[in-house]
Amino acid sequence: MTRLLIIGSLEAELGHAARLAVSRGARLRQADGVTGGIAMARAEGFDLILCDVLHDVAWLVSSLEAERIVCPVIACGRNADAAAAVRAIQAGAKEFLPLPPDADLIAAMLQAAAGEADAPVHRDPAMAAVLKRAEGVARAEASVLITGESGTGKEVLARHIHRHSRRSEGPFVALNCAALPEALLESELFGHEKGAFSGAVAARRGKFEQADGGTLLLDEIGEMDPRLQAKILRALQEREIDRLGGAGPVKVDVRILAATNRDLAAEVAAGRFREDLFFRLNVVALRIPALRDRPEDIMPIAEHFARRYAEVNGLPQRRFAPPARAALLAHSWPGNVRELENTVHRAVLLAEGDEIGTEAVELHVPVPRTAAPSSESAVPQPSRNIGVGALVGRRVDEVERDLILETLTHCLGNRTRAAEILGISIRTLRNKLHEYRAAGAPVPMAPGQMPVAPFPYAQMG
Repeated sequence: MTRLLIIGSLEAELGHAARLAVSRGARLRQADGVTGGIAMARAEGFDLILCDVLHDVAWLVSSLEAERIVCPVIACGRNADAAAAVRAIQAGAKEFLPLPPDADLIAAMLQAAAGEADAPVHRDPAMAAVLKRAEGVARAEASVLITGESGTGKEVLARHIHRHSRRSEGPFVALNCAALPEALLESELFGHEKGAFSGAVAARRGKFEQADGGTLLLDEIGEMDPRLQAKILRALQEREIDRLGGAGPVKVDVRILAATNRDLAAEVAAGRFREDLFFRLNVVALRIPALRDRPEDIMPIAEHFARRYAEVNGLPQRRFAPPARAALLAHSWPGNVRELENTVHRAVLLAEGDEIGTEAVELHVPVPRTAAPSSESAVPQPSRNIGVGALVGRRVDEVERDLILETLTHCLGNRTRAAEILGISIRTLRNKLHEYRAAGAPVPMAPGQMPVAPFPYAQMG
C-alpha cells in the first residue's frame, strides 16, 4: 500500500487526483501547506508526495533534503501552466502531474513509488521453486533471510512475500543498510527526538515505527555495524525500540525480512556478524538463483521490461529479432536481472524499425581475470597494453578516482554493485565518494537517490 501525502486543497482537480489514488489502494494523508507537509513527512514517512504548484515546491524539496527525508516529490498543476511545470522541475520535483489528472498516470506513479508491483516474472523451474517456498511461508510471522547475488531481485521477492502475507494491508518499508553512514542509519531505523543531536530540529519516526503493522525489509544487512546489530536483535526480541534521545521504549509490531548478497554464515565465522542475530533472522532462508542459473527466465523478463519501457517512453511495442534473442540468451549476465533491465531499457530507446535488433542490444563483456604468465609465455601481448600508455604521467590517486567514478557510472549509480566490481567494501567506496564530492567532482547516483553528506554527529551513541 503506497503511503501518499498531498499538499494543497482537495477541492476541484487535486481532490479528484486524491480520489483516484485512494481507489488504487493508496493510504492518503493531506496537508494544507508545505510546513504541515514537512511535519507529517518527518513524523510518519511517505512513499510519494504530490504538491500543488501554488505552494513553494523548491522549499519543500530543499527541506526534505536538509532533513535527509528521501521521498519523491511530484508537482501538480493545470496542464496549460507550462511555466509552473518548468519551475517545479527546476526546483527539484521528480515529475509534473498535469491537472485534471489521468487515472492511468496516477496508477503508474503509485506503482513506481511502491516499487515493483507485479509478481516476479519467471518461467524457470529453479525460480518457481523459490516462489512456491516464499508463498508458503508468507502468511507466517517468522523472519525470512533472502540471499542471492546483487541484482537478482531480492527486494522484489520481499515485496511479493508482503503482498501474500496477513500484513498486506499494512505498510511495506525498505531500508538499504549499505547506503547510509552508520550513525545516520541508527536514526533512520529507530527515529529520534527533537534535540537528540545537532541538526535534530524535530522528532522523527524511524523505519521501525513507519512499518508498524506491516513489513520492514533490511536490505544489505551484512553491511551493518555490529553495534547496530545488537539493537536490531533487541528490537526483534522485545518488539520495542528506543528513539535517539527518547525517554522510554516504543512498542512496534513489525515483521522483519532481511536481504544480503553476503554469506552471513561466513561473516559469523569471521566475527563480523552476530551469531544470535543470524539465527534470529534465518528462521526461513530463501536463496534466489543467479540469472545465469535460470536461463528460461531471461526472455520472459526481457520481454516484460521491453513492454514496460516502451509504454513509459511512449514508444511502439517491438519484439526482439531472433539474433537479438540469441545474444541475450548467450550472455552470462554478471549483473543479473538489474543488468538485463538496464540493457533492455537502453535497447528500447535505441531500436529502430519494427523489431529490436542486435544493434540496439549493447552488452557489457566482463574482462576475464587471467593468471600471471609463466616464464615460457611471458611475451608482451599488445592487446593487454591497450590504453596503458595513457596512464603514464598521471598520479595514482587520479587514476583511482577515475576508475571508481567510471565503474559507478557503469553501474548506474549502484554503489553495492560498484564496490563488488572494484573489490572494495561499501564503506570504503562511500568514503571515497565523500572525498570526491567535497573536491567538486560529479558523483553518479542511482535513479531517485539523494546525495548523502558526511554525517556531522558520527560520535553519537
